[in-house]
Amino acid sequence: MARHRLSAEEEALWARVAATVHAYRPVAVAAVPIEGTKAEAGVALAKPLRPAPGPRRGTERTKAPGDTLDGGWDRRLRQGVVAPDRTIDLHGHTLATAHAALDHALEQAIADDARLVLVITGRARPQDAQPRRGLIRAAIGDWLAASPYAGRIAAIRNAHPRHGGGGALYVVLRRRR
Repeated sequence: MARHRLSAEEEALWARVAATVHAYRPVAVAAVPIEGTKAEAGVALAKPLRPAPGPRRGTERTKAPGDTLDGGWDRRLRQGVVAPDRTIDLHGHTLATAHAALDHALEQAIADDARLVLVITGRARPQDAQPRRGLIRAAIGDWLAASPYAGRIAAIRNAHPRHGGGGALYVVLRRRR
């Protein structure tokens, strides 16, 4: 079949159409020569790769804090009907002392087999109010992720207004096995 060159108008139309098309699900393709084809001439045909197998049954997948709660827990936390087992207030702390206090509080909560820890950080202020406000709130996610107790944290959620709202967080701990 003979190919003809597109006119400038057709090229512009094709460019507009091509700009609106996005891949639905990209497929990895590897060039594999197939016997009895044009492979002798140095042409390789594309063969789709199989997706990598998932984890085997019984293997432990590590989940990031915040993605392991069921709908019942999330609903009760949103409604504020769950009472925290422990509360830690980080007001008035420096970054170093707040980090140490948080680690100590998590250690104690895990030792006591507590399920829900309320961490009061204070609200982050607008940037123009005071430049050093809200640093604990901004750093607490990184602290919890790097904590030696990160494997015991099931979820981190914003607190209900009755427990501090935007100035506090719920840290839900996994049950001891």
